[in-house]
Amino acid sequence: MSNLPPLNTETIWAILDEKLDDVTVNQLLWHYLGYRYDSSTAQWDTSQVAPEWQDDYPQPPNFIESRPATVKLTRSIPAENKQMLKETLGFKGYKIGEFGPRQTRRATAANWLLSYLQQTNDKIE
Repeated sequence: MSNLPPLNTETIWAILDEKLDDVTVNQLLWHYLGYRYDSSTAQWDTSQVAPEWQDDYPQPPNFIESRPATVKLTRSIPAENKQMLKETLGFKGYKIGEFGPRQTRRATAANWLLSYLQQTNDKIE
């Protein structure tokens, strides 16, 4: 996971525009949730993962395929940050008939990452 793109608005847009593959989206989420893969032991190190995630997901979940994991991700976004895609980036959403669960989950991932960026950097570029 060392080849992850930087966490910035360009990366957020790449998620929304489906320019980043699902694997990379998952890896970004795992990284910022604290999951680290230890190749020497071939196991996930969860020592930096919040207990509420460790308990439910001792292995990092596939957020694009798992509705329960995405619901948990949505609930972990602070209320004041739930509309950040629209308010900060001007994201208008997907057109009716042109999106499904996969796009919705990618938008949730993008919003969570944008919220994380806001909380840790205090500014969004």
